[in-house]
Amino acid sequence: MTQIIHRIVILGGGFGGLYTALALSRLPWSKPEQPQITLVDQRDRFLFSPLLYELLTGELQTWEIAPPFEELLANTKVRFRQGAVASIAIDHRQVMLQDGATLPYDRLVLALGGETPMGDIPGVAEHAIPFRTIEDAYRLEERLRQLETSNANKIRIAVVGGGYSGVELACKLADRLGDRGRLRLIERGTEILKTSAEFNQTAAQKALSDRGVWLDLETTVETITADSLALKYRDRVDTLPVEIVLWTVGTQVAGIIDTLNLKQNQRRQIVVESTLQAMDHAEIFALGDLADCHDAEGRSIPATAQAALQQADYCGWNIWASLSDRPLLPFRYQHLGEMLTLGADNATLTGLGIQLDGIAAHIARRLAYLYRLPTLDHQIKVGMNWIGRPIRDFLST
Repeated sequence: MTQIIHRIVILGGGFGGLYTALALSRLPWSKPEQPQITLVDQRDRFLFSPLLYELLTGELQTWEIAPPFEELLANTKVRFRQGAVASIAIDHRQVMLQDGATLPYDRLVLALGGETPMGDIPGVAEHAIPFRTIEDAYRLEERLRQLETSNANKIRIAVVGGGYSGVELACKLADRLGDRGRLRLIERGTEILKTSAEFNQTAAQKALSDRGVWLDLETTVETITADSLALKYRDRVDTLPVEIVLWTVGTQVAGIIDTLNLKQNQRRQIVVESTLQAMDHAEIFALGDLADCHDAEGRSIPATAQAALQQADYCGWNIWASLSDRPLLPFRYQHLGEMLTLGADNATLTGLGIQLDGIAAHIARRLAYLYRLPTLDHQIKVGMNWIGRPIRDFLST
């Protein structure tokens, strides 16, 4: 009798995709059930995105927050395939990559994450810099170094978007540039961090004020050029000189999702059952930014790294259950609070009855993220480096 090997294809190596792959590799597959698991991502490295800001201040190095997939998956049965997805044939259960390869599947995980919408505002796509990937961080770093080594007296930076990313970026850049920086944070709403706890909002406003970051509320961007941007406040438009514009406004689903015959909401997210399975396609699972998910309690799940990490454990379990004739589990989300970095050695943390800011929150945030790094080997390497860094710094003085 021919043994059937089930094929699981995971598209996207972010929190949802990589951690689903790792969850699957840890599950107790019997030898006859052991599937072929393939993780596909267009980049060769995973990115622990909440720590991306620390690259700008030199607090962390690339290898700490962006380890190669091959390294992370070395001791698992997960195969990594670098490539971009060209199309997905749902009826034939096949994924086609841009290099011409075809990956058949019995279970498909859609975890392609989101993209920063550059919008229809004139000049945004040409002149603004998003901040979502390692490549974005490198692009910003190169521009900062050019300005820091120039004769410019002041370095003027506008950060568009008063959400988590915008606030964290503004604080980190203000600490890096010091008195030479002239930063402004632009938000079209009436407040920053509108979905955050009041404690975090207050701490963030103080951090921005202490660093001299100018806050433009109820303000929209009209146009951007290579060295200026036009801002509209009520009925008045002012054009200001600027060296860098950072664009942190919103998230949109990857374009390939629109080509799939799957139920979507108005934000183009895939509508999933509480088991994370796409409507009318039990063989397809979706999680993270591109999933419209309600948990077992009927609560709408936010598109955050925290939610994707929790979804990954359920997704892995439910794929295993679906292939081994076991009951699937409805996703149950546990909100563990939120953390923000508000400059070098400064952060805020709320959740589970705890409210911290300053250096205590900075240390707690680092330890929490150390624990959430994808593998024990990487946790040990990074943890030892963090412990040894103060000693090395002391010996070098």
